[in-house]
Amino acid sequence: MKEKGLLLVISGPSGAGKGTICKALLDNNEFWLSVSATTRQPREGEIDSKNYFFITKDEFKQRIEKDDFLEYAEVYGNYYGTPKSNVLKVLESGKDVILEIDIQGALKVKEAFREGIFIFILPPSMEELKQRIIRRGSETPESLMTRFKSAYKEINYVSKYSYAVVNDTVEEAVKKIESIVVAERCRVDRIKDTILNSKEESIHEQLYD
Repeated sequence: MKEKGLLLVISGPSGAGKGTICKALLDNNEFWLSVSATTRQPREGEIDSKNYFFITKDEFKQRIEKDDFLEYAEVYGNYYGTPKSNVLKVLESGKDVILEIDIQGALKVKEAFREGIFIFILPPSMEELKQRIIRRGSETPESLMTRFKSAYKEINYVSKYSYAVVNDTVEEAVKKIESIVVAERCRVDRIKDTILNSKEESIHEQLYD
């Protein structure tokens, strides 16, 4: 029996560095990055099926009715969602999938796909998180405070995840996640079917060979 791929759901507060970590994971491993679908218009430079699957609201609603999203949400009048069929197809092929998603979306995925590996990216400290947001240079003092307060609240959701990885450096965080993947592949509840099939094949060989 072919071993299924693992679904890595990675999220965390703004400024924790989850996007940079996911990019490094993709550069160093043969992971497949799940691409979300959205009904908003493409921004300059965005490419369909690479940044998002850009679809109409009618198509999105039809896919909701067909239960073709692991999770979805409406944000400022536009829909965003994670296509279920694409993810399941890649997992069945044996390839591991990364889903970089916000916390609310991750919790919805957890309800629908409990065998996923849910990893929460933490900053080394709240002060470092604040400095990372400031270094982006895209925040006003008011929006900075709003984003920082939001991040402070989001960290409380860490207990809902399987693992917490502190992003001291991207290299170390990537190593930790790669170690998590190795450990998950060795979990008995994941490989018991493979073990049982191997035992049955061994017994068959002993009886008939």
